[in-house]
Amino acid sequence: MLQVKNISFGYTTENPIIKSIDFEVQQGQNIALIGESGCGKSTLLKLIYGLYNLNEGEIFWNNTQVLGPKFNLVPGMPFMKYMAQDFGLMPYETVSESVGKFLSNQLLAIKRLRIQELLDIVEMADFSRRKVSELSGGQQQRVALARVLALEPEVLLLDEPFSHIDNFRKNALRRNLFAYLKSKGITVVVATHDSTDALAFADETIVLRDGAMIVKAPSKDIYTNPKHKYVASLFGEVNELVINRDGVSETVLLYPHQLRVSEQGQLKATVKQCYFKGGFYLIKAAFNGRPLFFEHRTALDLQLDVSLEVIR
Repeated sequence: MLQVKNISFGYTTENPIIKSIDFEVQQGQNIALIGESGCGKSTLLKLIYGLYNLNEGEIFWNNTQVLGPKFNLVPGMPFMKYMAQDFGLMPYETVSESVGKFLSNQLLAIKRLRIQELLDIVEMADFSRRKVSELSGGQQQRVALARVLALEPEVLLLDEPFSHIDNFRKNALRRNLFAYLKSKGITVVVATHDSTDALAFADETIVLRDGAMIVKAPSKDIYTNPKHKYVASLFGEVNELVINRDGVSETVLLYPHQLRVSEQGQLKATVKQCYFKGGFYLIKAAFNGRPLFFEHRTALDLQLDVSLEVIR
C-alpha cells in the first residue's frame, strides 16, 4: 500500500506547492492525477519517488518510508520507477540498448527476450536498432515507457506518458500498457491532462487544484457527480445552470450530452456555433446571456431559437 500522509512541500515555506495532501493507494491500483497546469501533479509524483525532501508529512510504500535526497546518495526509491516528461533517454543509444540498459547481462538470451517483449508492448519492435536521436518525440516516449517497465517496479509513476503520441496509436498503446500493468499487479500513479486516462483506465482519480487535493474517488463517481465546476471542466465542456424546480432554484452542472432539443424543454437558448465531432455536433448557444453547450445529431441554423430539456 502507498500511504501519503499529510504531506506539504515548497521551495520556500512562504509559497507551498503541495498543501497537506493525504491519501492511500492499494497495491495494484491505477490512480489518475488530474488538474489544471501548475496545480502540482508533477511535483507530487516527484515527492512520491523521493526526488525532493518533504517540508511536512511522510510517505510509505508498505513498511518502507520514502526519503528524499537528504537521506539518499542517489535520489529515488529502488522499488519505484518514475518517467518524467523529458524521458531521460541517451541520444547515442539504440532503442534496444536504452530499453535493456538496467537489465542483467548474465543471461543474454533472457535479456533479449525481455527487450523484445517490452518493445512489442509499446509497438517499437521494428525500431530496435534505431538510434534514439533518430526517433520522433512520440517514438521516444514509447521507448521511455518500455524502459521504466523493464525491471517490473512495484510502483510506477508516469508524468503525461502519452502526450507526444499520435491519437491513432495512443488508444491501442493505452489498452496494452494498462492491461499489462494490471496483470503484473503494479501500482500506477499517472499525472495526465487526458480525461480518457482517468475514465477508461484509472480505478480512482485524484483531482488537484493549487497544490491541494479536491477529491479522491472512483473515476466514474467523480465524472457523474462532480462537486465543483472546476472538477467537471477537467472532463470537457460543462454547463453551470440555475434551474427552477417546483418553485425552488438550484444550481446544477450538466455535460453537453445531458441536454437535448425538445418542444417540451424549459430552457430557451439561441444557437451561436456548431462544431462537428464525428458522431454528433457540439452546439454552442446563448442562454440568459451566457454560453451553453449541448449535443445534437445534426448542425443547426445559427440564431435559431431552441428549447432544451435536461436528460438524467
